[in-house]
Amino acid sequence: MANPTVIRPAKPAWVGREAPLAAGLILGSVLLAYLPALRGGMLWDDDAHVTRPALRSLRGLLRIWAEPGATQQYYPVLHSAFWIEHRIWGDAVLGYHLANAAEHAAAAWLLVAALRRLEFPAALPAGLLFALHPVCVESVAWISEQKNTLSAVFYLGSALAYLRFDEARTRGGYVLALGLFAAAVLTKSVTATLPAALLVVLWWRRGRLSWVRDVLPLAPWLAVGAAAGLFTAWAERTLIGAEGAAFDLSVLQRVLLSGRAAAFYAGKLLWPDPLLFIYPRWSIDTGQWTGYLYPAGVLGVLAVLAAGRRRARGPLAGALFFLGTLFPALGFLNVYPFLFSYVADHFQYLASLGILVPAAWLLARAASALAPSEAARACLMSALPAVLGLLSYSQCRDYADADTLYRATLERNPSAWLAHYNLGVSLGSQPGRRSEAIAEYEAALRVNPDHWPAHLNLGTAYMSVPGRMADAVTQLRWALRLNPASAEAHNNLGLALGHLPGWAAEAESELREALRLRPDYADARLNLGELLLRLGRPDAAQVQLQAAVRGSPGNPEFHFALANALVRMRGTQEDAVREYREAIRLRPGYLEAHANLGAALGRLPGRIEEALSELREAARLAPGDPRVQVNLAHALARAPGRTADALAAYAAALRLAPADAEVHNDLGVLLSDTPGRLEDAVAEFRAAVRLDPSFAQAHFCLGVGLLRSGAPRSECAAEFRRALELRPDFDQARRALEAVGGKAPP
Repeated sequence: MANPTVIRPAKPAWVGREAPLAAGLILGSVLLAYLPALRGGMLWDDDAHVTRPALRSLRGLLRIWAEPGATQQYYPVLHSAFWIEHRIWGDAVLGYHLANAAEHAAAAWLLVAALRRLEFPAALPAGLLFALHPVCVESVAWISEQKNTLSAVFYLGSALAYLRFDEARTRGGYVLALGLFAAAVLTKSVTATLPAALLVVLWWRRGRLSWVRDVLPLAPWLAVGAAAGLFTAWAERTLIGAEGAAFDLSVLQRVLLSGRAAAFYAGKLLWPDPLLFIYPRWSIDTGQWTGYLYPAGVLGVLAVLAAGRRRARGPLAGALFFLGTLFPALGFLNVYPFLFSYVADHFQYLASLGILVPAAWLLARAASALAPSEAARACLMSALPAVLGLLSYSQCRDYADADTLYRATLERNPSAWLAHYNLGVSLGSQPGRRSEAIAEYEAALRVNPDHWPAHLNLGTAYMSVPGRMADAVTQLRWALRLNPASAEAHNNLGLALGHLPGWAAEAESELREALRLRPDYADARLNLGELLLRLGRPDAAQVQLQAAVRGSPGNPEFHFALANALVRMRGTQEDAVREYREAIRLRPGYLEAHANLGAALGRLPGRIEEALSELREAARLAPGDPRVQVNLAHALARAPGRTADALAAYAAALRLAPADAEVHNDLGVLLSDTPGRLEDAVAEFRAAVRLDPSFAQAHFCLGVGLLRSGAPRSECAAEFRRALELRPDFDQARRALEAVGGKAPP
């Protein structure tokens, strides 16, 4: 910015149709430039900012204000805005994108209004440069960064109100300006720099500052800003996690980082290419002399601008505004994104005004010197905003959806481990893309082997890959070494160990640890209950599963698991039937619940027709599932007069699974009880033991069938003996062997 005495507009007042025309021009330009982003989806942490179901009530709104930690960050005005927006358009993503674009346009218009009040000669060009510069795309296209656009509206609204107060000195004007400032700080704490920025502007305007007129009115603002900054620094460390080895920088390293970051941000404003969602994370080495050039260069520029302040205060004022507004992101304070990059475009959203406004003044001076007419000057001054708008339009294409954004980032920054990780999360949520997700998690860990969530997700993904359960356990153990307090990692490790032979005790221990860390962890209770059920402890399983159902009464899987436990307990079959029916009510078409309900009903007296109805529904839902056909065949076999239907059902099951030894054995049992079919029964038993030589029950049934068919006793004894070898506790086989004069194995 130049001194306000250098150029004066012909009509300094914001009068007539100029204001609405400027607003329309800015809004239209923003909507055109951001059109690709308006059609975009949610990115990274957007779902954590858009109001969660638990906060969508009036009580939830109260929690947004009264409970730090209830939302992603303690910015209650921002999350109240999200709360209201969700009431209006729910989860429709377009609404949030339009809100961001409209707020960005409103901020640009307020900038124009504030500059006009300061009698700045290039107010509208400055507003257009801010509205259309591609460095703002990240803030506008990313729903989470509504904290930038909305806080800018309050910030610039407060600045405009304070400039009016500075002229009129009315109590109402001061209260309005202070209220807007408080709203800005409660939307994003970087706006706490506003009082310092106002002092810079007032110094630029008057050439000096008066303690009484200028500093004292802003003293309460400075106190509010300092408190907000301290609270945010505490929240970043304790609530968000901006602490640990990745943030352990010495004072000298932070000085070097601040210089490099300031130079980086200025460079991106002057030459916005390439712009990345995640920039490479620098190594700050105090032993390399080149690192000292950045802070030295920044100090040198400030010295030159300070030396020339008598001729033009504007450039120095702009530089002070730029660096002062950037200060919270320059490295002196820990912010969570430093974990993966020390810089981000959205960090300089407001700070960019310190360079863009002087640039607009230079543009106006150049147009006045080069263009002979007002029309020619307008064309020259619109050229740069038009080019920036085209660049923003192109940049917005990267924000079409999460996958596109992460792939675009990785194309230009392959070391962006967070992009690999986030892409893995996105791919893992899409059907049939598990192998791609695994590849992305593995790529993330090659760059950053200490990222415990990547180990957790990779281990979880391995669990669903045949033959990789041991690899899953390895990854989940790594996750717990890096973060022993992760209840999810303990739960998943317990689940994985439960599928490996010989690890049941440790699996139970891990699941119980997950519940110790998170007593309301319903999934861990479900997994523990199912493990206890497999271990033959249905009473203990029932306790866990009932607790899981109480915690999530609307989850059909929990009711299904509880029903499975109740089936294993005496006197609880009706309770099991009720739980299966509840699972089906919550999830119509729940195949497994229909099948198990049919099996449970088949064991109850007089309920065979109900059982058949459920099993037929299961067969309709899964006509290609042999186990469903087997269950139907079992029920038909128990129904009086339905032997022919049962035989047909077994035949259908064998057509689907001809190598299933259990189905051959079950069919053999039914045939052995059917007059004239004993020979067929023996053939089925022989098929069962041929397909599965370790099937003790099939060897026993084959021995019985051979005995009934008149085969030599030695042949029958051989089958009974084999059954006992496979199952030493098989008392029925032992008695049969003794009956035919055979000798039991030692």
